[in-house]
Amino acid sequence: MSAELAGRIAVVTGAGSGLGAAMGRRFAEAGMAVAALDIDEARARETAAALAGSCGVPTMSAGVDVGDPGSLRAAAAAVEAALGGCDVLCANVGVQQFGAIDRLTDDDWTWVINVNVLGTVRTVAAFLPLLRRRDGWRRILLTASSGVFVPGVRLGAYQASKFAVWGYGETLRQELAGEGIGVTVLFPAGMTTRHLESSARAKPADKGEWVLAPDDVEAMMSSRKMGDSHVATAEHAVRNLIADLVANEPFIITHGDYRAEYHERLATIEAAFDRMERS
Repeated sequence: MSAELAGRIAVVTGAGSGLGAAMGRRFAEAGMAVAALDIDEARARETAAALAGSCGVPTMSAGVDVGDPGSLRAAAAAVEAALGGCDVLCANVGVQQFGAIDRLTDDDWTWVINVNVLGTVRTVAAFLPLLRRRDGWRRILLTASSGVFVPGVRLGAYQASKFAVWGYGETLRQELAGEGIGVTVLFPAGMTTRHLESSARAKPADKGEWVLAPDDVEAMMSSRKMGDSHVATAEHAVRNLIADLVANEPFIITHGDYRAEYHERLATIEAAFDRMERS
């Protein structure tokens, strides 16, 4: 596995902390060069420096706003100039806005969809030409959410955006298969990261105040029957990342004890097929 990856180049958005930083570390440990991209340029720089120091691989960093196609195009040009291209692209994009459906504003929705969905699409559009200029093993990883399997309350905008990322990834996998570029969708559960803090900092002032009501998280966790196993470190969440990408697995489920709830939902879908076939 290491021989296949050593010397190749990974690009990770959201690499300034949390899941993105953990992804970068896994790639660096496999001997890959890493481009750490984040809207927080200082944190992206810290990630790149840490990986270069601990793993001895080439790294670079850049500030990037996935809401701005020009920013992504500039980042792609910088990555190609500094590292030579891209073999693995992790479109690890996600902002969170809690709130009951009737409290979410139009600005809340447009912000979340613009970053999580269109930001993912823009990231792939910017870096796909680099992937196509490389030979051999190439992969794209898209970050969705466990919420698509076990939806909960107070997460309407976020869950809708991650359903969209999943659907986009399914189509992208089919369309790129003939070029030898694999596409994998990652479904992380809760993690001990800066996700909420970074979401609050990333929301533009013209989109309104980032709000977290006192009972939002508790209500969400109760509705999804979430226990302690549903929350893990980002490092634990990416423990199988390299092996699953090498195997070109279509999906990666990182952690969480929610298989029973997923099967309950699956049973209701099967029942709908049964009713259709009986009618």
